Amino acid sequence: MAETRTAIHAGPRPHLRWIVLGGACLFGIILVVGTMTRIHDRRQLHATNVAALVPSVTVVHPGGHAVDTLVLPGILQAWYGAPVYARTNGYLRQWYVDIGQKVAAGQLLAEIDTPDVDLQLAGARAALGTRTAQRDLARITSRRWDRLNAQNAVSQQETDERRGNLAASEATRHEAAAEVERLETLSAFKRIIAPFAGVITSRATDIGALIVAGTAASQPLFTVSDVSRLRLYVRVPQAYAARMREGFVAHFTVPDYRNRQFEARLLHSSDAVDSQSGTMLVQLVYDNGENLLKPGAYAQISFAFHGPGPQAPPTARIPASSLLFRQDGTTVALVDGQDHVRIRPVAILIDFGTELEVTGITPSDRIITNPPDEIGDGDPVKPREGGHGA
Repeated sequence: MAETRTAIHAGPRPHLRWIVLGGACLFGIILVVGTMTRIHDRRQLHATNVAALVPSVTVVHPGGHAVDTLVLPGILQAWYGAPVYARTNGYLRQWYVDIGQKVAAGQLLAEIDTPDVDLQLAGARAALGTRTAQRDLARITSRRWDRLNAQNAVSQQETDERRGNLAASEATRHEAAAEVERLETLSAFKRIIAPFAGVITSRATDIGALIVAGTAASQPLFTVSDVSRLRLYVRVPQAYAARMREGFVAHFTVPDYRNRQFEARLLHSSDAVDSQSGTMLVQLVYDNGENLLKPGAYAQISFAFHGPGPQAPPTARIPASSLLFRQDGTTVALVDGQDHVRIRPVAILIDFGTELEVTGITPSDRIITNPPDEIGDGDPVKPREGGHGA
């Protein structure tokens, strides 16, 4: 009986031990899972907080070579243009050409009545006749006294005086002759002639108008322009000055022929950059054989370039909103392969308004648009693609 009772009490103990052991393992598992869950949640919360502190930025890819065609304004001017002034005083008798008419070199444009000059010329000619008669008398007297002096009939002093009178008379006659020539020249100016072949582009006088020459208020009577060829002046930015070579062909348009392009050839350049505008003046020539274009007209000139030019640094086009202005100069903010900010200095070549042509970056860079003012080198960011800069 005692053995049977002992067996009955000893039977359930191993089963209870497994139950306790299983409960302990389950509690340990629950404890470990809970601890790991709390650690994971804490790390996730930290990562979320850290991610919330990293700003999101929009990046663009700059374009390659910024300008294939450079378009600039210019002014057409006549190959030759001469304002024709009067050189003598009087009244306009008659004009023979009007604006728009073609004239030949030496053609008579107008005639001026010059009564004052005519009277002065008549008086000068009379004075010349008097001086000529006095010179002739002095010459005869001098020769006579030379013969008398050779016969010792007169003194040498008296002979020298007669020779001096001849020289003075000769000089006085030359003076009178010069005055006649001056007045004849002025009288010849009563005929206004064309200095070269061309077109009359202005007429600022009429019949009976008072002509006053040689004053600051004098106005040109006519303007003659040679429009067989036209000069085209344009100011080119310094960044393109090295590409301007004689013979370079450009195309231009004018408002009165909107759907037509004209071709001009670069003739000369000033070979100097204006320090105030940063541009160089170049001169192109257009053959106006069809007589379509007019001097003084406005034109839009297109310079087509292939490549960035000799020894020129690579350029790219970026949005103007990408610039950062700081104490160390003009910079942009890039995003590297690890999504960190890199501040890069740039040099602006051309301002196109909303876009800029700059050096210092490449088309493979990622540029931050509208970067925050407080952004710094090495800051982490979350880039968001925004397209291309050009």
